[in-house]
Amino acid sequence: MKDVEAIPASAAVMDRQAILETQLAELRQRHRALDEEIAAIAEAAAITGSLEVRRLKKQKLALKDAIAKIEDQLLPDIIA
Repeated sequence: MKDVEAIPASAAVMDRQAILETQLAELRQRHRALDEEIAAIAEAAAITGSLEVRRLKKQKLALKDAIAKIEDQLLPDIIA
């Protein structure tokens, strides 16, 4: 039986953390973009764009929830 060289656990954790940080940055960027789009639509058409604004705000809230979920995975639980 051959020994298979395994990736050290610390390297795997670092890779997972890097992936989560990348995802977090992308979600934050999309969140900011939606915020800007919502502001532009609200200014352009206060009444006609209200449905679109609500749709975008729901997307923004979903992104905020995804951001919080990833942040919770990145930050350890510390019981004070």
